[in-house]
Amino acid sequence: MSQPASPLPDRGPTGRRTAKGSLSSTAGKRVERPAPLRQVVYEALAELIINRTLEPGQHLVEADLAEYLGVSRQPVREALQRLQSEGWVDLRPAQGAFVHLPTDEEADQLLSVRSVLETHSAKLAAGRATADDVKRLWELQNTGVKALADEDTEGLVTANAALHAFITQLSGNAVLAELIGLVDRRVRWYYTPIARPRGHDAWNEHDELIHAISDKDAEAAEQIMSRHTEKTRQAYHERPDAPRP
Repeated sequence: MSQPASPLPDRGPTGRRTAKGSLSSTAGKRVERPAPLRQVVYEALAELIINRTLEPGQHLVEADLAEYLGVSRQPVREALQRLQSEGWVDLRPAQGAFVHLPTDEEADQLLSVRSVLETHSAKLAAGRATADDVKRLWELQNTGVKALADEDTEGLVTANAALHAFITQLSGNAVLAELIGLVDRRVRWYYTPIARPRGHDAWNEHDELIHAISDKDAEAAEQIMSRHTEKTRQAYHERPDAPRP
């Protein structure tokens, strides 16, 4: 009776027989695969929407986007379909694709949820932060203050996201971090038009928050973050381009 074939090759590159299971006894060396083009295009378009290079309500022409990104229209079409499923793009019959124009209600719901999550995150961070963690918070704070002085909107948004993300990391709660991660991109989208108008107040509030975390005052950190996120929510509704009743 013939023996069943081995699930692993039993000959090396020279044709010599190798010991069975030798591949499993050594560390695997996996081939590095570049990200699929459609994923790269999706990430690029999402970032252009988040930083408002592509503005809410703007018509998205596949050919123009493909030329801008240096790709064919197919991965752009696939990326737009994915962005539509995630609420970043609206596909309208016979009209084409448009950057989603968020309603104030959508923004309010998301920023309210963000406030609850980040308030709890700040409370937990105050109980866990080490001296090195606080030092890192001040470094992130200084990056934001510099971006504010330079009137660098993109730098402000990036610095703000980095500071909040690090506070989330300090909370030590993986579930909380995952939930905040789900809303992070959209928070950056909403924050971009108010980053500079809100700038001085926001970074002064960050200063207070870092002091509370440094002092391990969980109650104060919780209260400061609650006020901070609520003021951001209000600022979004009061932005100059906000629709008026």
